Amino acid sequence: MTYDLSVKPLAVEHWDDSLSHIAAEMKGKPLNVHKLMAHHPELLQAWWNFRNYSITGGALGKRNGELVILRIALHMKAWYEWGSHVERSLACGLSPEEIERVKCGGEAPGWDASERLILVAVDELVANHRISPDTHAALREYFSLQQVMDIIAIHGMYVILACMINTWGLELDEHIQAGLPQTVTQDTFEQEYPR
Repeated sequence: MTYDLSVKPLAVEHWDDSLSHIAAEMKGKPLNVHKLMAHHPELLQAWWNFRNYSITGGALGKRNGELVILRIALHMKAWYEWGSHVERSLACGLSPEEIERVKCGGEAPGWDASERLILVAVDELVANHRISPDTHAALREYFSLQQVMDIIAIHGMYVILACMINTWGLELDEHIQAGLPQTVTQDTFEQEYPR
């Protein structure tokens, strides 16, 4: 048996009625990633509160949350995530230079100690599926238990999304692409992080 493996974002007019509150919350213009997940209404509904929590950075705050998300986007080689969160990172105060520096990780000069540790923790989560005891102890000098949990949780949420995005080759929303600096392009990203 042959299956059609292509899945395109589902237009809002074809969404299940149970998702009407999500469409309303997005002012009738959900992102492509929401439209992709709309093919599975129960999953999108279950995921929605976690999404809303994670995009604020939770207890970490937006800036630190964006550091987690950007670093995961690189590890996962997910252009859609990177492009979307370059826009969000600029909006919450990260400079273009800091966003570019995320590519070099926590060891790059210029990070303060707490930011460096966030990036190191994300790298450890990806490589070892845990934060090492030494990094965990160092994080607790700057962050509460809840904030460390949020590093782990936000990392996990964006790993899930990246897997969906990469499986179905999701295209970045046109309005997000239009708002990016001219130097931030899919071609450049995919040359640096080929899949």
